[in-house]
Amino acid sequence: MEENLRQETTAVIKIALYGPESSGKTTLAKQLAAHFNTIWIPEFARNFLQQKWDNTQTTCAAEDLIPIMYGQIQLENEGVAEANELLFADTTLMTTKVFSEIYYNHCDPLLDTTAVAHTYDLYLLTDIDVPWEKDDLRDRPNERQFLFNRYREALISNNKPYIVISGTIEERLEKGITIVIELLKAKSLGFTSEDYFAIYDHGIPVSNIEKQFEAYRHGFRKITLMRPATPEDGIKFLTEDDAKDLEELFGKRKDDFRLKKFVPASGAASRMFKFLSEFLVEYNPQRESINAYINRKKDKELQVFLIGKEKLPFYKRIIKVARERYGDQKLWSKDLESYYFIKTMLDDPAFDYANKPKGILPFHHYDDHIASPLEEHLHESVFYANSNGVAQLHFTITKKHQEGFEKIISEVKSKIENESGIRLEVNFSYQHNATDTIAVTSDNKPFRDQKGQLVFRPGGHGALIENLNTLQSDIIFIKNIDNVIHNHVAIIARYKKALAGILIELQSQIFTFLRDLDGTVSIEKIDEILEFCNLELSIGIVEDFDALLNLEKVKFLQKILNRPIRVCGMVKNEGEPGGGPFWIASEDGSVSLQIVESSQVDSQDAEQMAIFAQASHFNPVDLVCGIRDYQGEMFDLKAFVDYGSGFIVHKTKDGRNIKAYELPGLWNGAMANWTTVFVEVPIITFNPVKTVNDLLKPAHQPE
Repeated sequence: MEENLRQETTAVIKIALYGPESSGKTTLAKQLAAHFNTIWIPEFARNFLQQKWDNTQTTCAAEDLIPIMYGQIQLENEGVAEANELLFADTTLMTTKVFSEIYYNHCDPLLDTTAVAHTYDLYLLTDIDVPWEKDDLRDRPNERQFLFNRYREALISNNKPYIVISGTIEERLEKGITIVIELLKAKSLGFTSEDYFAIYDHGIPVSNIEKQFEAYRHGFRKITLMRPATPEDGIKFLTEDDAKDLEELFGKRKDDFRLKKFVPASGAASRMFKFLSEFLVEYNPQRESINAYINRKKDKELQVFLIGKEKLPFYKRIIKVARERYGDQKLWSKDLESYYFIKTMLDDPAFDYANKPKGILPFHHYDDHIASPLEEHLHESVFYANSNGVAQLHFTITKKHQEGFEKIISEVKSKIENESGIRLEVNFSYQHNATDTIAVTSDNKPFRDQKGQLVFRPGGHGALIENLNTLQSDIIFIKNIDNVIHNHVAIIARYKKALAGILIELQSQIFTFLRDLDGTVSIEKIDEILEFCNLELSIGIVEDFDALLNLEKVKFLQKILNRPIRVCGMVKNEGEPGGGPFWIASEDGSVSLQIVESSQVDSQDAEQMAIFAQASHFNPVDLVCGIRDYQGEMFDLKAFVDYGSGFIVHKTKDGRNIKAYELPGLWNGAMANWTTVFVEVPIITFNPVKTVNDLLKPAHQPE
C-alpha cells in the first residue's frame, strides 16, 4: 500500500496549481500546459465527488478523502511519464489536507504526512479575485478570504515555495508563463526550486542573476584613463564674482522649477567607529595600558581620539552614563575612564553608535542643543533647495531606522520652518530588494549560510539610481549625509546655488538647440551646436562627423544632447580617499568626462595608475542634476547606466570569505552616460565625517 503513496522520481519539473474553490486553478493549468506543450493533471476529487453526487445526491464525507488521495497520486504518477519537461497539477494532496482540516476539523494522519511529504518545484497559489462560480460541489461563496488565508498558511507552515497568482485570466497566464520560464532558467543555472523562490521573493529577475555570475567569472572591464580633468582642461573655474552672478541667476529662476535635495543616508556608522570597535575587542585593561596598546598596534587614530574626546558633542552625556554603569569613578585610572567611555558609546543600548546610521548621530554642539547630520541637512536645505516657499528633501534609509529619522524631524522641523519662513517636506525611500545581489564563494559558486540558504547583499549605492528615478523633480541636489558643516552654511549655499545656476544656463541652451534640431537646421546652426558641445559640455565629436549626411548629424546631436545632466562640484585633492574627475576613453572611441574610483582602474597597469595619481581634484559628491528632458518628460535614468562598470568586492560571512557584486556606483557607472560638467568649488564645501575623529576638525567644532 505504501508504494501507492509515493511520488514518481523524475526529472520533470512539477508546478502545482493550488488554492481554494473557484479560484481559477483548472483554467490556468490547462492554459500553461497548452503553452508549454505538455500535460496537466486534473483534480481526481472532482470526478469522484461529482459521480457520488449524481448517484446519491450527497457531498464529500471524511471517509472519501483517503480514496481521493490514492486516486490523485495515481493520476500524477501516470502523467509524469507523458510530460514534456514540465507537468502542471490542477490540485495537490495539500489541497485535500486543508479541505479536511476546514470541513472536518481533523485530518487523517496518513493523508497529513503524505501531503506534507509530496513535493513540487513550485506552488502557484491562485487568488480569489476572479468571480465565484457555483456548481454542485462548491458551497462557501461568502468565506473566500478565510479559505484563501487557510490555504496560504498551510504552505507557509510546511515550508512550501509558492507565488500568488492574481489578475484577469490573461494577466494570470502571462504571469504564470514568465514565472515558469524564470524557474526553468534558474534550474539551468544550477539553482534549486527553493533558491528560485528566494530570488523571486527579492524581486530579482533571473537574467540579472545570470549577469552577476558572468561578472564573477570574468570581472569588469577597467576604465581607460586619458588624463586627469583640470581647471585648464575639463573643470570650470569660478571667480567670486562668477559665483555671485550665478547665485543671483538661480535666485531669480528657482521658483520656475521643482527642486529637491536627495541624500543617501542608509549606511550604518560602523566604519566611523571601526578602530574603536577593534580596540574593545583586543584591549584588556587588566593586562596593559592604553599607551602600550597604541604602541603595539601603532594606532594613531586612537591616540588622536583620546586626546580630543572631550571636544566630541556627545562626550558629556556618554561619560555621565558610563559613570553610572560602571561604579565608583574615584577608583578609575585615566585609562579605565577612556575604556568605559568607549565601551558605553559602542556597547550600551542607549547609544550603540556603530550600529546606527550616521544621519541620526550627534555631530555638532550648539549653545542650546546638539545637532545630527539630518538636522543640518534640513537647515541647509532652506538656504538653497527651496522654491515657492517649500524645501523638499528625500532621504534613502533603511526601514528599521525610519523611526529614528522621523523622531528628529518632529523635534526640529517647526523650529527651522519658523526661523526660515520655508516649509519643509521630507520623505523617505528604501533601497529596493530587487537591486540585491547574490554572494558567491571564491570559486564562484553560490554562497550559502549555515541553513543552506542563498545569501543576498545590498547592491551598493549604485542601486539608488532606482530611487532617484522615481523623483518627479526638475532639479535635484545630491549630497552625502555626512558632508555637513557646523557653521558657514551661507557659503555652502552660495556654491550650491552657483552649480544650480550653471545647470539652468546650460539646460536652457540645450533645450533650445534640441527644439531647433526638431525642425530644419542649417549647416551654420549645426556648427554652432558642435562648438557648444565642445566648449561648454566637453563632449568630443566623432572624427567622421563631417562625412555624415545632414539627417545623421541631426540624430547624432539629438542623442548626445538629450540626456540627463549633472553639474559636479570638485574640490582640490588633499589626499581624501575616493574618486576624482578624469577624461576617459570608451570602447566606441568616444572621450568623456567621468568620476572615476581607484577600483575602476587597472592596478597592474603602471601607466594608468600614474595617470590616476595625477588627479588634482576630488569628488566630494556635490551634484546638481537635471532629470527632465526638453519636452518636459522625466528621463528613464536606468537607460543611461553603464552596466559594465560594476565592482567585485571581497568580504567575510560566518568566518568564510565571499565575493559580492556591487552595481555601478551612483556617481560613477550609474551616471556614466549623463552629460557631465565639472566645476571647482572651495574646499570649505567638503566636510565629510568618515571617522569619529573628523568631528574634531574645525568644520565640526563651535567657533
